[in-house]
Amino acid sequence: MISHAQALENFVISLSESRFYDAHEDIELLWFPRRFEDDDEVKLLKGFINAAVSFELMKKNRKEASKKVWKNYLKYLTLLKTIDSKHINIYTKIAIQIKQIHSNF
Repeated sequence: MISHAQALENFVISLSESRFYDAHEDIELLWFPRRFEDDDEVKLLKGFINAAVSFELMKKNRKEASKKVWKNYLKYLTLLKTIDSKHINIYTKIAIQIKQIHSNF
């Protein structure tokens, strides 16, 4: 099984290489087993999945669908300010990376 930190690093690499579908898969390894938990960190992971999906939809020129999914990402992004996690630094790095990618679309 892949570590939490390694899955996050894989997500960062996939995003940087514009492999948004792969990025989605990287984070889903962490989110899926915990998807029914009422936990803000799990919800933030779902938000990162939404961002990757939004970018993939933009690549496919599905702008309206992308905007809809992007709104979900923004909803979960607010959790970054309140979660208590040992991964907060990488989560912050990911949020910055996502913002940069979004500004390029």
